[in-house]
Amino acid sequence: MRTYEVMTIHRPDLGEDDVESRVDGIAAFLTERGATVSGRDLWGKRRFAYEIDHLHDGYYSVLTFQAEPPAINDLHRMLTLQDEVIRHKIIQPAGVKQ
Repeated sequence: MRTYEVMTIHRPDLGEDDVESRVDGIAAFLTERGATVSGRDLWGKRRFAYEIDHLHDGYYSVLTFQAEPPAINDLHRMLTLQDEVIRHKIIQPAGVKQ
């Protein structure tokens, strides 16, 4: 299994409780596919450096997890189809031994 991080930006019209439940849903989605979630960090509402889809701020969150590469394709597809997610980025952190 490889280590990944996924950063998501959720719509600002959601409440903090809604964002937490969405992040829990992402973690559950990953565990259903055999991943192990090792970290969860909610950054809260932040202002964007530039306007995205006529929005000026959003809720940021970061999940750290270990998964097999096929689970990443499923995660990317799921996040792309969610209307609540403005942007997402999946990376393999530098300096992490596989």
